[in-house]
Amino acid sequence: MRIESCTLCPRKCGALREEEQGRGYCGMGANPVVARAALHFWEEPCISGKRGSGTVFFTGCSLKCVFCQNYQISTEREVGKSVTAEQLADIFDRLVAQGAHNINLVNPTHFALPIAQALRLRKLPVPVVYNSGGYETLETLKLLEGLVDIYLPDLKYADNALAKTFSGAADYVETAQAAVLEMARQTGPAQYDADGMMTRGTIVRHLILPGHTRNSIAVLDWLSSHLPDGVPVSLMAQYIPCGKAQEYPEINRTITRREYEKVQQHLFDLGLDGFIQERTSASEKFIPPFNLEGV
Repeated sequence: MRIESCTLCPRKCGALREEEQGRGYCGMGANPVVARAALHFWEEPCISGKRGSGTVFFTGCSLKCVFCQNYQISTEREVGKSVTAEQLADIFDRLVAQGAHNINLVNPTHFALPIAQALRLRKLPVPVVYNSGGYETLETLKLLEGLVDIYLPDLKYADNALAKTFSGAADYVETAQAAVLEMARQTGPAQYDADGMMTRGTIVRHLILPGHTRNSIAVLDWLSSHLPDGVPVSLMAQYIPCGKAQEYPEINRTITRREYEKVQQHLFDLGLDGFIQERTSASEKFIPPFNLEGV
């Protein structure tokens, strides 16, 4: 695959991306680069279930979050194997054979074209999950319509100044808000099977950042006012300083109990449905090894 002028992510950098080389913002070629493909048990209960989510971690990223838990592959791009769309489809099949409840595409935006190609090769017997930072163009999302069953986006910020500082994206707020609404439009209200596993829908995630509860409260306020019925919210407390977080003293720590309870109470006050992650999730043991397993 070759992309002459890439506009897949909101950067719209127009870079030439050859099969294995690219000079765009994500730094990746056109072919998917996979760092890990294995069963993953640490998503929301309706995604991981008892057998695990068939999770494919892609290398590279169109965001540059200084605190990214996957910094080794998202920004440093240290690990990853280039595969064709056909080989990616084979990876999906192997995960299904292992018993995966779904195929979970983590950080897929910059590889949306070959991912769509792989998904069109053969219909998967399990739902497809698009697990992203929420920084998406409407054009790319519409390209995926009918191929993705479950969207799992972040809504990280309600303040573009924070988004610029921590993720290098001064237009994050309006871009991600529009993306979340498009995802919800495509999937409609959440649907579950008899075992409580999600089969279709959108879950919007928000990670509480230390020292920035006002940002979290503003994100929840927006979600409460704009999300259609049937779209759950997942409040995440797993933040630990990763990547270059040590260079930013205000976020070089985990969240406090007071911060956690303040944001959680606001979620309750708004009556938002969804999931709440415990503070005990803030541990490196929940970060998988990026060792080309399953690739």
